[in-house]
Amino acid sequence: MEKIRKHFEATFHISNEEWELFSSNLAKVEYTKKHQLLNVGDVEKYVYFIERGIIRFYIPSGDTEWTTGFGLEGDFISAYDSFLTQKPSNYASETLTDAILWRVSYKEMQTVYAETKVGNAIGRYASELLYLKTSRREISFLKYSAEERYLNLFVEKPTLIREVPLKYIASYIGITPQALSRIRKRIY
Repeated sequence: MEKIRKHFEATFHISNEEWELFSSNLAKVEYTKKHQLLNVGDVEKYVYFIERGIIRFYIPSGDTEWTTGFGLEGDFISAYDSFLTQKPSNYASETLTDAILWRVSYKEMQTVYAETKVGNAIGRYASELLYLKTSRREISFLKYSAEERYLNLFVEKPTLIREVPLKYIASYIGITPQALSRIRKRIY
């Protein structure tokens, strides 16, 4: 839990009293690899902070799955559109590794917003990070080739290249595993 506090305090001050109220609403959960956090059609009930592990967001489509995002250690994750609207999600999420997560529910987050000054700052901070992640991905599809998107992962998220199966990376950058294999042969 101290990792979360340090993460917040790198951006804004949080008093001990406010931290106590916020942290009392956090629940630590541990999941094994391939645990389904959210299914398509479920309502997202939580925002998570990843203490350890890798999470994948994806859209199942018949025999294919389209990976839309990853969460790594130190990230906030959520099917945030579903969390905000409390309507069913169009995508799913799962753990790709064993994971330790800290979560706060929608109801608990509303309490933190109402009862603390820093609550709104925490909510805004988490939502801004989630928005930026989505925006960067969208821009990368408009601006860069598949090869450039793959190379950017080396700089931005080297952990993904080392620990995530290539079929998920290929899907994430919008190509087939075979096309990724050809890109990798050219690069190496």
